[in-house]
Amino acid sequence: MSPRAGLTTDAVVTLALTVVDETGPDSLTLAKVAERANVAAPSLYKHVKSLADLRRLIDLRVVREMADALRSAATGREGGEAVAALADAYRDYLRKHPRRTQALVTAPDAADVELSTATHAVAEVAFAVLRPFGFDHDRAVHATRCIRAAVHGFAGLEASGGFGRPEDIGESFEVLKEMLVQGLANCAEQDRK
Repeated sequence: MSPRAGLTTDAVVTLALTVVDETGPDSLTLAKVAERANVAAPSLYKHVKSLADLRRLIDLRVVREMADALRSAATGREGGEAVAALADAYRDYLRKHPRRTQALVTAPDAADVELSTATHAVAEVAFAVLRPFGFDHDRAVHATRCIRAAVHGFAGLEASGGFGRPEDIGESFEVLKEMLVQGLANCAEQDRK
């Protein structure tokens, strides 16, 4: 194999994500990435330290992509409209990349400042969306967790074919968004009493 010109760490991560998208995260190996890069596996060590390092870089990329998608969706919106846009963006990302969910479910090691910062950026988008509801920090954290659990759970079930009934899944998601927005509004009202 001749070395592939222009191979960078970013390109290695992109190739690894292609493997993940096609066959799932458990099938990722350095040999598969090297084959796609048209290099010998040891050549990847110029760009990544190990398979664990590559998985961390994948997580970092996915979390940053999610933060960008959520930020873009929420920009210029407020209140319930912003919550619905956030939910739509999260679901859309997971519908496009159903095998990337693993990168979004585990809290990063606190010692990994770069990944922790990227993960915090996702939360900050949600906190900004929730600000108009008047929640204090703790309540915003709880609300963010609930939104994430509901939307991530829905998208995961959808991706795995977990909704077997014939009723429209998109309509079910609209109901979920209505419930989330109404629930947030109710919580905000209770907090003001």
